[in-house]
Amino acid sequence: MRYSPASSSPLPRVTLYILGLTYMGLGGVMALMALAGLVLGQSWLGFLAGAAIGLTLGALFRGVGASKTTPRRAESLFAVALLWLAVPLLGAVPFWISGGMSYLDALFESMSGFTTTGATALADFKQFDQTLFFWRSLIQWFGGVGVLVLFIAVLPSLAVAGRQLFFAESTGVQKEAITPRLSDTARAVLKVYVLLTVSAALAYGFAGVPWFEAISNALTTIPAAGFSPNPMSFANYTPAAQWFGVIFMFLGGASFVLQFQLFFRREARPVITDPEFRAYFAIVLVAGLVLSGYLYAHNTYGLEASLRHAFFQVTSLITTTGYASADFAQWVLPAQAILVAVMFVGGCAGSGAGGIKVVRWLVVGALVRRELQRTLHPQAVLPLRIGNKTFGEDVLRSVAAFITLYALLFAVSALALALLEGNLVVAFTASAAAIGNIGPGLEQIGPMGNYAGLHPVSKLILITEMWAGRIELISVFLLLTPELWRKLRS
Repeated sequence: MRYSPASSSPLPRVTLYILGLTYMGLGGVMALMALAGLVLGQSWLGFLAGAAIGLTLGALFRGVGASKTTPRRAESLFAVALLWLAVPLLGAVPFWISGGMSYLDALFESMSGFTTTGATALADFKQFDQTLFFWRSLIQWFGGVGVLVLFIAVLPSLAVAGRQLFFAESTGVQKEAITPRLSDTARAVLKVYVLLTVSAALAYGFAGVPWFEAISNALTTIPAAGFSPNPMSFANYTPAAQWFGVIFMFLGGASFVLQFQLFFRREARPVITDPEFRAYFAIVLVAGLVLSGYLYAHNTYGLEASLRHAFFQVTSLITTTGYASADFAQWVLPAQAILVAVMFVGGCAGSGAGGIKVVRWLVVGALVRRELQRTLHPQAVLPLRIGNKTFGEDVLRSVAAFITLYALLFAVSALALALLEGNLVVAFTASAAAIGNIGPGLEQIGPMGNYAGLHPVSKLILITEMWAGRIELISVFLLLTPELWRKLRS
């Protein structure tokens, strides 16, 4: 039953209901973190404050909201945009109160965490104890799978509202369900997510990484996130741990649906025949080999180390994870150029990775190929085809709009950052790293640096880019259109 504007709050009631549930869930997790901090004699006050705010506001929003209201498309997109802004605002409280950060830096850290960006405003890692580092990793794990998917999986009472919000929040050109029921699909994705996380933690631990760091890194590897409790990222770990990092980052950037079919249904054919996965694998292979050749030819490392660092960094940046096995800001310029190029590729749709996504580049490639054929055969009917799949013109319009908005926001933000920071390299790579949810850039914001020294306005610009990049731009740009607000009021 549709609510009437006169009897409702200024926000759609299903939005308030979802926000209430999310805040209550986040507040509950913060309460557990506060308890853990008390038991361990570490940070607890910030978590207690966050829990109190989350539970109070959550109960209020849930009370005035409605779970059975069927949202329109505009309301679903608005809910997604609001949630991915509201959740980091609450998640910043522990960093602010217990971590000794300003609220702006705490919000930067929180937004970077939930959007799985991995860019840090933490200049001194001694400011945080283990509870804060664990929170920092945990919010990336939550953000990678999608806060909405988690709640849909355990709260099927959302019904139609949950389905519409899931499709508005999930990323990529196609939204594929692997089971008839949405909640079952969400649980299937979570099975893969948990399996890979546990496997990564065990692999890192047995490869010599301290167990707290192994668990924290595993929580940020599979969501392609990149926060590490070690200020040197993976640079101080063993070669075995770095190779495991390559494997699990690669899996974190591949479709979780395909991995469910492979690991739980023993169906290898969908993985082998999927055009996006094959392109993703080929890009990583070629870029890794070319980069390792540059590193070896310039005597940067020996053969094994060149291969290891090259594939680690290519995989890290193409999946938008942002880990570092070495300070690539010190590499030769051609090597840096390869890494900057893969920043604009992204992982697979339906994975933890951010960025433009491989499937969108395949659509662009198919369009170019079709237009070249049309030049020779102007009367021919040429469908847009990738592998065995045919895409409609609506997909083409969607991809064209996304890439246009992506380029526009990236360019405008880079220009603003260049004016504020007086450094084009920092501005260009910071903008690319934020909108692609990648994390590190070059020079002072390189893999061994941080964003703490940037101008406050620069940080606000990057926070906006991280937010927009995580929800794939459309929802954010819609907030600027009068039409959306008219639909919300109608």
